[in-house]
Amino acid sequence: MRHCLALVCLLIVSLGAQAQLTIEITRGVDDPTKIAVVPLEMTSGEPLEEDIGRIVEADLQRSGFFSAVERGDMLSFPKKPAEVFFRDWRALGTEYLLSGRVEEVDGRYRVHYDLFDVLNEKRVLSDQTVEGGPRQLRDIAHAISDRVYETLTGIPGVFSTKIVYVEALRGEEGDAEIYDTFRLMLADADGARPTMLLESDDPILSPDWSPDGNQVAYVSFETSRPAIFVQNLATGDRRQVTDFKGLNGAPTWSPDGDKLALVLSKDGNPEIYTLDLSSGQFTRLTQHFAIDTEPSWTPDGEGIVFTSNRGGKPQIYQVTLANGRVERLTFEGDYNARGQISPDGRTMVMVHQRDGVFHIAAQDLKTGTLRILTETRLDESPSIAPNGAMLMYATHRNDEGVLAVVSLDAGTRYFLPSEEGDVREPAWSPYLN
Repeated sequence: MRHCLALVCLLIVSLGAQAQLTIEITRGVDDPTKIAVVPLEMTSGEPLEEDIGRIVEADLQRSGFFSAVERGDMLSFPKKPAEVFFRDWRALGTEYLLSGRVEEVDGRYRVHYDLFDVLNEKRVLSDQTVEGGPRQLRDIAHAISDRVYETLTGIPGVFSTKIVYVEALRGEEGDAEIYDTFRLMLADADGARPTMLLESDDPILSPDWSPDGNQVAYVSFETSRPAIFVQNLATGDRRQVTDFKGLNGAPTWSPDGDKLALVLSKDGNPEIYTLDLSSGQFTRLTQHFAIDTEPSWTPDGEGIVFTSNRGGKPQIYQVTLANGRVERLTFEGDYNARGQISPDGRTMVMVHQRDGVFHIAAQDLKTGTLRILTETRLDESPSIAPNGAMLMYATHRNDEGVLAVVSLDAGTRYFLPSEEGDVREPAWSPYLN
């Protein structure tokens, strides 16, 4: 079977070298599958600028489901199926083997790879190919990781996705230390290749991806009050879509990409609205004297979940767009906020307060069962990966803002601290074509 994937880079010009997020894995599954990823190297010529095999290895280990065979322990580096001797790999306890080679064709790189079931001595994936240009070696590696991960787990991989987040840099004002620079950043899901989308002296909040992955909406205070902007990632063009007095916040895209849900206080009280991006028409969805905020769409686009203190303390509610009916979704605990529903509609993640500590929790929407997913403190801003298996959130560690990732079964955890400044407000992209 021959699988060929055309990889397209986002056409974004970096505004100088940016600090990269690093990865610190703290937990994986108890009995990870042992996989060997041999070096995927050129058959001849100069070495590649990126080690494709190492990137694949790191991707798979970061998922928590796999542990990698050390290269120093490998007895051979097969490039073709005929060079694979299963007894050598069984001796290392290897369950699966990924091998292949890279060739250059007309200035582009083509990677051929095979995935072997070592114990049963058979190929699981045969003669797969991925192509890309010289600047797309990491994209090639992530595409291979996605293919291997889905083949072995049945879950689509998210290694080729992106994240946006806010980086806050500290400065000094007199004797006080303050945040005086804010950057909206774009990076690979593993934190690599960071690119600055926007830099401002004023806060940036609540980035959210359009469902086609081409645009990001966010809140900026650059106009002296909060305003919502939409930015095209390929061109850098941006436009302001709200300019009301008071609160303009928390934009989230509808699943079809035609609307934004947002919070406005233009009529006196923070309420949930939708904005039709084509017509510019605003539609008010909630009518209550309480504070309604933090909207998020249901996967089918037929409802919006939001945070409200209409019951006395912050809880999560859902409004049905067809009839305006509002129902309460959370009942356990005195504080539940920032709700987001998984792509399959089964689980809602949220910020949940327990014993005075803010954690990320997941609630089964059928049974109502709530599980605490995180062990850190001051956790906020959960964002679910498009495969529904992982979520990213912001937290604090050693008095610094960092990003962290946890699986929805809480079995896998890792941190993404920044080399420079505090990081916060993560948003995981949809699948990118």
